[in-house]
Amino acid sequence: MTQTIAIPGAEQAADRAAIRPFEVPTVPEAELAELRRRIEATRFPDRETVTDATQGVQLATVQNLARYWATEYDWRKCEARLQALPNFITEIDGLDIHFVHVRSKHKGALPMIVTHGWPGSVVEQLKIVEPLTDPTAHGGSASDAFDVVIPSMPGYGYSGKPTETGWGPTESRVPGMC
Repeated sequence: MTQTIAIPGAEQAADRAAIRPFEVPTVPEAELAELRRRIEATRFPDRETVTDATQGVQLATVQNLARYWATEYDWRKCEARLQALPNFITEIDGLDIHFVHVRSKHKGALPMIVTHGWPGSVVEQLKIVEPLTDPTAHGGSASDAFDVVIPSMPGYGYSGKPTETGWGPTESRVPGMC
């Protein structure tokens, strides 16, 4: 006869470590409007004293970027792209880690973890999901297929924010990190 010993909190911890579906939230329109308002209200510094980038990013570049984010960027389009993909979350070392996991329709697809840079997000990688998971639609063969996993690094996107050190690129807590 096998005896089971109940460890307080063990079941809850196991549930947190399970891979769970994640629904990308819809950002309220009021928050997007407030962000645009704050961008438009930016007080820029004086123009740099040189004609090259030796003093950093040039004022004109920053102003153009701010204008784009305030008037042209379509968060709803990006949000819809994220919401259309299979999103999940799991706990690793006490921190929720969000990831996109798209399986190929082709049998025998190899798993591939694709990570974003710093700073960055999974959004940077969305353009490669379709060619990697469905290579036959892009001139490749089924043997070129991958099951793609794209985690949001700790502190980015929908992953939890670390409250202690040890989550840098030289740590191995999260798949895809060194």
